[in-house]
Amino acid sequence: MSQLPSVSSDPIAWTRGIAVVIPSYRVTRHIAGVIAAIGPEVDAIYCVDDACPDDSGGFITREIKDPRVRVLRHAENRGVGGAVMTGYHRAVIDGARVIVKIDGDGQMDPRLLSRFAAPLLRGEADYAKGNRFYDLRNISSMPVLRIIGNASLSFMSKFSTGYWDLFDPTNGYTAIHADVVRLLPLDKIDRRYFFESDILFRLNTMRAMVVDVPMDARYGDEVSGLKISRILGEFAFKHTRNSLKRLFYNYFLRNLSVASLELLAALVLLTFGLGFGGWRWWSAAQTGVPTPVGTIMIATVALVSGLQFLLAFLGYDIASVPRRALHPLLYPERLLVSERLIPETIGRDNEAARAKE
Repeated sequence: MSQLPSVSSDPIAWTRGIAVVIPSYRVTRHIAGVIAAIGPEVDAIYCVDDACPDDSGGFITREIKDPRVRVLRHAENRGVGGAVMTGYHRAVIDGARVIVKIDGDGQMDPRLLSRFAAPLLRGEADYAKGNRFYDLRNISSMPVLRIIGNASLSFMSKFSTGYWDLFDPTNGYTAIHADVVRLLPLDKIDRRYFFESDILFRLNTMRAMVVDVPMDARYGDEVSGLKISRILGEFAFKHTRNSLKRLFYNYFLRNLSVASLELLAALVLLTFGLGFGGWRWWSAAQTGVPTPVGTIMIATVALVSGLQFLLAFLGYDIASVPRRALHPLLYPERLLVSERLIPETIGRDNEAARAKE
């Protein structure tokens, strides 16, 4: 994964192991405030100038003196997903343990970074993502079109990714463990706005543990490049593609279970019921001869049985959401969860919990 050299080549003094990746494309109005709000729990900040026409990289280099900041530059625009993958790649090489991705337009509160990093540092999850719908009282601040669009995308995402317990799939406030990044095919992940959903699909095929992190929606004078009305059709196609790939990978290539047989039975019965029933209906309409009751029952039984098998499969799929973190099993020698690796606020919470015990 090539990129132009970073502005700073000084070694990073890792203390907590947290890095932040900020895709920087036309964010010169907000990026300084975003970086200034990032607390001391973060050791490195990677700003990826994705061939920005406003020269975001140059602006950051000139105006921001935070020693944690590294500027990475793309010679050509790769999209927000491509920028994030470049940041992931560099952070892993430099030695980060947890990589948090936030946007540079001010929509995401950097003060929540610890909330996203904590479950990964404790070995409880591999990936954390924001959920702006967790507190229903805050949804009133969200545009109506965005609410409808997110609800539609969330339903499609549940089936294509296999994470039925997650919501708000296009939320870009995320955190991922570096050991899991090493397993991701970074060059194959979608480079545009679908990349969050594409990552979730690939994480599920790895059986990685993902959690939702409650957060509030923030909207100011920033201009979002994600227009639900424009990407709904594209997302529907890509979700359908990933759904088929996930079902093949999880239920036929890597595993064969009762659910695999239920899915096969559902497909066969529903295809036969719809095909046979539709053909007999068309034949009766053309000839004017009523279809025998027995013929109707054959199609009906096939459809009802197919639906039952399909519901049984969906029940199995929903219950099989990964519940155990993957990264502690990959490199157990790196699982050094201590108070020095966890932000101070989280450490104090842990001490209070132990005192109650």
